[in-house]
Amino acid sequence: MHTKFCSQFASLILFALFANFANAQVGGSLMEFPPQELYLEIHEDDAGKPHLSEEQFRLVTGDLYRLHISSDGRTDWRIEMEELLLNAHLRVLDVNGIEIHLQSMVFRAIEFDEPGEIWMSFVPIRPGTYPFTVGRNPRAMGLPRGTANIQEADRSAEGRFIVE
Repeated sequence: MHTKFCSQFASLILFALFANFANAQVGGSLMEFPPQELYLEIHEDDAGKPHLSEEQFRLVTGDLYRLHISSDGRTDWRIEMEELLLNAHLRVLDVNGIEIHLQSMVFRAIEFDEPGEIWMSFVPIRPGTYPFTVGRNPRAMGLPRGTANIQEADRSAEGRFIVE
């Protein structure tokens, strides 16, 4: 009797686990084209503070997105979105028409030393709220190379990616 109960209990646990996995991905196929186009423009006001065209993006796990980021180039802006990049499958990064096929490699930030646009295609793989920050290049603030996540409050802007 005890063995039968344990077997039924184990079956119930396995069923619950597999039912959870079946519902884990909310979105579509990793390969489904065309990607959903997203745009983030960085502009600077006369006081030197960045302003963002969008401060919030709502995404769905499993859907393919192409994020276009552009800067007016008055300041060497840096966008940091490390948490999103760690929780997404990166596919392609395009800088000045040169495509870099990443196949899920990770990078930390993108810096605009002059006016320009980049785009990246990616698939979010984990739900969550992932902040991003636009601020000055750390070297422009006198900080050592490789410094991340340190921005001047009056010279930065923040947003977030909400992945469901």
